[in-house]
Amino acid sequence: MFGDMMNMMSKLKESQQKIEETKSRLKTVLIDESSSDNLLNITATASGTIKSLNIDDELLSDKDQLEDYLILTLNKVLEKANNIKETELAAAAKEGMPNIPGLDNFM
Repeated sequence: MFGDMMNMMSKLKESQQKIEETKSRLKTVLIDESSSDNLLNITATASGTIKSLNIDDELLSDKDQLEDYLILTLNKVLEKANNIKETELAAAAKEGMPNIPGLDNFM
């Protein structure tokens, strides 16, 4: 029993390390999103940091339109980033988890 507990603790530490490695890697994964007419282009990391923003001159003349474009496109790129982050972190956590009966019901 004690050996099983030590093995589980070791697996949990491995899982935590894999999660931290995944978090670091997500900072380097780039996601591009553009408005439907390509007047606004945004690049973000999978960890949710905006890396670049390219605004066509046409949008600069209409503040309300620019704000709408920014809101829509930022929300899309951040949603994609969040989905990637959640998927990657869940996979890293599950991969390193010890086989605990009933745990699959929660993941």
